[in-house]
Amino acid sequence: TTTTTTTTTTTMIKGKLGDTLTVEEGYEAARCCGIQILGTLHHYLEGDWSRIARFLKVVGFVNSTADFEDHPAVINGASDLFGQVFSTTTGGSSSGGSQNNDSVGRHARSAVGMQSLPMGIATEVECIVELKYQ
Repeated sequence: TTTTTTTTTTTMIKGKLGDTLTVEEGYEAARCCGIQILGTLHHYLEGDWSRIARFLKVVGFVNSTADFEDHPAVINGASDLFGQVFSTTTGGSSSGGSQNNDSVGRHARSAVGMQSLPMGIATEVECIVELKYQ
């Protein structure tokens, strides 16, 4: 069963890829994680997006069955979001596609499957962001 929990500050999509969630639903879960990361950055940087030099690395964890193999397609939800928000060109995924190599949103990435994640969430995303000195 797919469960989406929404509060005034977060949206968590719960479920397991390869069982109760489709790749598309997992993509949306990873995108929600990316939105939460952008919210944290916005708060920390007090809205000064120009301080972001680049996204260095994104690591995505996918709550999935043992036979699920499409982890990268799921974590594209976050990667594509960062590419869209910080792209220096239009179109393409931030982890590939038609972006320039100097795009702020372009990053190295890992996408791995997990037996479970906290609270039954579908995805967890973490990233390393290089900031410019003020």
